Amino acid sequence: MKISGILSRTILFLALYLGLFYFGGEWGRRILYPVRIFVTFLHELGHGLAAIAGGGSVDSIQINADGSGWARTMNGNRALTIMGGYLGSALFGNLIFFIGARAKKLSRNLMYLIAFAMMFTGVVWFNSFQSSGMLILFALSLIFFALKTNWSREIIMFLGLASIAFIIQDFDVGPSSDLAAYANEIPVFSANIWKYIWLFIAILFCVLNIRLLIKTENA
Repeated sequence: MKISGILSRTILFLALYLGLFYFGGEWGRRILYPVRIFVTFLHELGHGLAAIAGGGSVDSIQINADGSGWARTMNGNRALTIMGGYLGSALFGNLIFFIGARAKKLSRNLMYLIAFAMMFTGVVWFNSFQSSGMLILFALSLIFFALKTNWSREIIMFLGLASIAFIIQDFDVGPSSDLAAYANEIPVFSANIWKYIWLFIAILFCVLNIRLLIKTENA
């Protein structure tokens, strides 16, 4: 696939997301609701995996119907665990988009992997039937589309790109509690300054992702 094809799809999916977000009204919010739930899942999964990477463990993860959520972790490096939510979800979003853009054959397998991660979270890190039900329903939807359609690449690209856009848009609201907790752990800067540092890193991930896409396409 030519880089022009990647760019055209990127522009198309980004325009679709922004159009629904800013001009879609109530229907736009309903259509993008799964994206919001997906980004929350990536955020809380980021907390959980960061806790494990820092030597801790995950007790439970909750995804709420309003798009909020939390992860209850134990031990581990607290600063790493806190940072893993926002920056982890930004990293995951970019990785998902990259795979969709460059590896068509892997897109279907990635849908299965995401579905497995959701089911694992809902069962092993169970907190409520509502949260687990939402995750399992999302996972089954991904499996259905992977099995019954040829849209795996488009779905993965859209989920990844929409996740990146949502994370960047939400930086001023979404990670506020994480930022306050992180500033307490690492009091070098205030929460407001850490906010812009995290935003810079999230945008840097996106820029490096695009540069890598161009580099690999032209190699």
